[in-house]
Amino acid sequence: MRPVRLGAVSYLNVRPLVFGLDRSPRFTLRYDVPSECARLLQAGDIDLGMVPSIEYTRGDGYRIVQDLAIVSDGPVASVALFSTRPMADVRSIAMDASSRTSVALVRVLCKRVFKIEPSIETCGPDLPAMLTRADAALIIGDNALLQPSIQHPAPGTQHPVPVEKTDLGQVWTEWTGLPFVWAVWAGRTNALGADDVRALQRARDAGEIQPDAIAREFFRDFPQHHALGAEYLRTNLKYHLGDRERAGLETFYRYASEIGIAPDPGQLRFFQV
Repeated sequence: MRPVRLGAVSYLNVRPLVFGLDRSPRFTLRYDVPSECARLLQAGDIDLGMVPSIEYTRGDGYRIVQDLAIVSDGPVASVALFSTRPMADVRSIAMDASSRTSVALVRVLCKRVFKIEPSIETCGPDLPAMLTRADAALIIGDNALLQPSIQHPAPGTQHPVPVEKTDLGQVWTEWTGLPFVWAVWAGRTNALGADDVRALQRARDAGEIQPDAIAREFFRDFPQHHALGAEYLRTNLKYHLGDRERAGLETFYRYASEIGIAPDPGQLRFFQV
């Protein structure tokens, strides 16, 4: 039998879920941005993808691997809107082109929480350039985590103003009281057997207890980021998909469906163990 082809997000946040899988004969592993993981899975170029959670609703009969996900329960630190004015006054948002779930979440929060209807455009993740085009910018992943505090000229002036960071994980949990599920392992029905599922769960178990080692390896050329990376893995992220996490995921799907940006997926479907 050929190995299961895995496609994972290239960011730090996924590394505890794939700990040691690059050395397993059961799997092959490649890294891409979230939107590319989703495209590869849809095209059949990988068997299982760590895909943006919104993609489960758009897939062709996808199933989710049980008890595995990238989750926040409060501030996530790595998914944020950066704005030059209060969110209630934002009229335009530039969205990171590598994102899908975060884009959907922004649309839900704009409708339900911020009570705004901004124009939307898609850009590369260059914060100063994005803020020349829009009042706010969505940045995700390591770019958001490591983004330094900046000032930017206020619209129509050359006077710099502080750029405010709005953590979307924190906004979601304060609003709903639930965790937010950013990404899941997903694939078509016959992509995995029970032994494969257990192997993925064991990789998570080994990886989630080693935040310091993972951060050191990931940022091996940038030792100044070691402490921040380890604290992020230890404090901001969780990797289990339990009852509260499922409730958060189903709530997100319901809101996304209500505003017309995703189909209702019905009952969640999982690979059998």
